[in-house]
Amino acid sequence: MTATPKRLDQTPARHTTATTQITTTETQRKPWKKKTPAEIMLSQMDRLREEVAQKEEELKQAKRQLQKFEEARKILEST
Repeated sequence: MTATPKRLDQTPARHTTATTQITTTETQRKPWKKKTPAEIMLSQMDRLREEVAQKEEELKQAKRQLQKFEEARKILEST
């Protein structure tokens, strides 16, 4: 008496048709809209403003950390 292994999951061995259907039903890309030089410049300004704001926040955090280290240094030097 030999036991044949049974598959626990009842899924078919090949499921390529399901993945093919998913990839073929992707949404279409939006049509390309040419930007005017003014629109390009405005988008660059917005991007630059965001970068500056992010770097200012990083600078604030670095200054806070430096202040904490200086306070710790004063405490260590006083003992």
